[in-house]
Amino acid sequence: MSLQLVDSHCHLDRLDLSVLGGDLKAVLNTAKDHNVGHMLCVSINLETFPNVIAIAHAHENVFASVGVHPNETDCKDPSIEELISLASDPKIVAIGETGLDYFRSEGDLNWQRERFCRHISAAKQTGKPLIIHTRNSAADTIKILKDEGADSVGGVMHCFTGDLETAKQAIELGFYISLSGIVTFKSATDLQQIAKEVPNEFLLVETDSPYLTPVPYRGKANQPAYVSHVAEKVADLREITVEELTKITTENFFRLFSSAIAVQ
Repeated sequence: MSLQLVDSHCHLDRLDLSVLGGDLKAVLNTAKDHNVGHMLCVSINLETFPNVIAIAHAHENVFASVGVHPNETDCKDPSIEELISLASDPKIVAIGETGLDYFRSEGDLNWQRERFCRHISAAKQTGKPLIIHTRNSAADTIKILKDEGADSVGGVMHCFTGDLETAKQAIELGFYISLSGIVTFKSATDLQQIAKEVPNEFLLVETDSPYLTPVPYRGKANQPAYVSHVAEKVADLREITVEELTKITTENFFRLFSSAIAVQ
């Protein structure tokens, strides 16, 4: 396997292509120029899922997921059966993104927890890993992952911003820790310390583009190519070369999603 980075979490269907070269081909070419070989295009709702899966089918180096984000309310709430059916597509390598978000949502959030549990059930029945979103909800997220037996499939804590103890608990359940452009922010000193301590075998990098553009492009549109800047920052923090960081995170990605990717 060549030493190319993987953007383990992006939203290619939500990019503003008018400021990124005009079309998706330009975005993918820019990624290639930055040594980014593969990317995972992540679903946030069923309404836009057809766009996500179409992009994956059109590009050999793009994988996809299926799921409904915990903050999505004006949308179809998926059943376990629907998630399983959609996940049968060979380009789908993960279930999510799913999880809990107590920052943006208020009131009785039992519906969020129930939706999360359905995603975990679908992941267990399909054998495909989970993509977890958690914000201001670490304790409940870890508890549900434990209670629902999510350790049987594992997954990734995407755009991780929690504390070291949460990272350790997630790793114990077989979940990888993915770092986004936030780790490049000057103010992210706590996250930068965590970036030094995550074990090699549980480390991933991502852009979450079009969101969370890393330094030195903060304030501009994010894109998968910029995962190279995330990798450079994490490599610097861990006092290793970018080539070493690339090898670690790329091998981790293909190991985590190996069973799903193998059928493609």
